Amino acid sequence: MGKELFDEVIDRRGTYCTQWDYIEDRFGVNDLLPFTISDMDFKVPDKISEALKKRNAHPIYGYTRWNHNDFKVPIVNWYNQRFQTIIELNWIVYSPSVMYTISKLIELKSTVGDQVVIQTPAYDAFFKTIKSNKREVVENKLRYEDGRYSIDFKDLEKKLAHPKAKILVLCSPHNPTGRVWTKSELLKIVDLCNRYDVFLISDEIHMDIVREGHHHTPIVVITEELKNIAICTSTSKTFNTSGLIGSYALIPDMELQKVFLDILKNRDGLSSASILGIESMMAGYKYCHEWVDELNVYVSENMHFTFDYLKQNIPEIKFIIPESTFLAWLDISELSFKMKEIQQALIAIGAVAIMDGSIYGEEGQDFLRMNLGCSKEKVLDGLERLKKAIDYLKQGQLGNGLN
Repeated sequence: MGKELFDEVIDRRGTYCTQWDYIEDRFGVNDLLPFTISDMDFKVPDKISEALKKRNAHPIYGYTRWNHNDFKVPIVNWYNQRFQTIIELNWIVYSPSVMYTISKLIELKSTVGDQVVIQTPAYDAFFKTIKSNKREVVENKLRYEDGRYSIDFKDLEKKLAHPKAKILVLCSPHNPTGRVWTKSELLKIVDLCNRYDVFLISDEIHMDIVREGHHHTPIVVITEELKNIAICTSTSKTFNTSGLIGSYALIPDMELQKVFLDILKNRDGLSSASILGIESMMAGYKYCHEWVDELNVYVSENMHFTFDYLKQNIPEIKFIIPESTFLAWLDISELSFKMKEIQQALIAIGAVAIMDGSIYGEEGQDFLRMNLGCSKEKVLDGLERLKKAIDYLKQGQLGNGLN
């Protein structure tokens, strides 16, 4: 293993890949270099590939059980080793995806017309899932000062105190800003949720990709009142296996868990897991600690390279290296162009696809989200394309000024 593992450039085109093969769906053209949807361009760890090859050598792919210690024990050990956190085997349940779990918990812990609080800017699927469940989205807007995000606790308390507020969906670590919430912040959040009887759903899918000097704290560490919380997470971000399907949740409330599993199995018919998803989770958590450590080093190097490049070449774009994730949240508020103009230039001049931050809420309208989970070669190419697009806009602005 080592740096060269992540330097390898692998052509993903022609694999029905959302990021590479279906750029046109979002950007109108297909011949762009993409830094979009949050999967990585790195191949999965060798130990996962070996586990999948071994399973694929067996010619039958029948219905698959997840409720066994071979699946659960590696999860328990991962939390103990990575986060110094003790979790119980019986908290763990399988789910086909994190968003499925969040959707079902919203359904179970609130009724139509109730309020679900989220902290914005926020992952766009939160908005969609809440609205599709016929609940009201209530935004606790994060404070943004000197390039750092923090929680407006006065506003959060006001939102949670509303009689129709039933759920807080916490993103921990936070997407798209990359904040790793401190224990102090998490304690305040849990205290407010308990005070106002608001159920706390913690989406912790980005928990393993964290910068040096920061430490993710699973929400179950924060409180002894475990009936009021659930963690939804997956190995898919960590090991780049989202196409294999599968996630898990920690639901300490056994009554709630029973109802959740009844819906999963009997109403929705989804309790038979993806065998390849299960195999990848088990292998990743058993054998791939070192790979994750090296991934974190590589992504951090990409972040620092991007910071230096922007400072030297496009200083109007402000970038604070995030505490977590492989996603760069670029502040373009000092550029004197509208987002529509920037996106048009990125596509037509730079031939590069970078996400418009406004899809994560109003607070994202002055940001671009750029996926840096890729080779340094691709990062440099993308940044040069970004510079080319911005230079073009500047030249046009200068030309207009001279006419």
